[in-house]
Amino acid sequence: MKRQIQSFDYTVLGFLKKYNILLARLALFVVYFWFGVLKLLDLSPAQPLVQSLLEKTLPFISFQNFIILFALFEMLIGVLFLVSGAERLVMALLALHLVTTCLPLILLPQITWAGFLAPTLEGQYIIKNILIIALAFVIVSRIEFLGDGKLSK
Repeated sequence: MKRQIQSFDYTVLGFLKKYNILLARLALFVVYFWFGVLKLLDLSPAQPLVQSLLEKTLPFISFQNFIILFALFEMLIGVLFLVSGAERLVMALLALHLVTTCLPLILLPQITWAGFLAPTLEGQYIIKNILIIALAFVIVSRIEFLGDGKLSK
């Protein structure tokens, strides 16, 4: 029995070591592309939060125009996570996206916080971005340094 468990463990870990970056890229693609499509189709449950933030930060831009551009931006981030060699670009875009998507925690506390350190569902939706950051760091940690061709590990 112990040998079977060890064999299974070896097989699973071998698979994960071989495909972890691909799986990470696919996961980020799915989240960003899917959420972008939902915004394009006016089906995103985040729409009211995005609209409230836009009214607070960029009231001179129409929500209809902004949400289309924001959706396309999210979809672009998703696609770029699938492109080997685009890691530096996608990290810059991701940083911009995450800064803006975290703003409601500060600018819209009535929507994102139920109490001290008690986020609402919207607040939890934003805080989960910590996982996106960590996963993106894992992907980027595997790219080559500029100029020397050595893989960073």
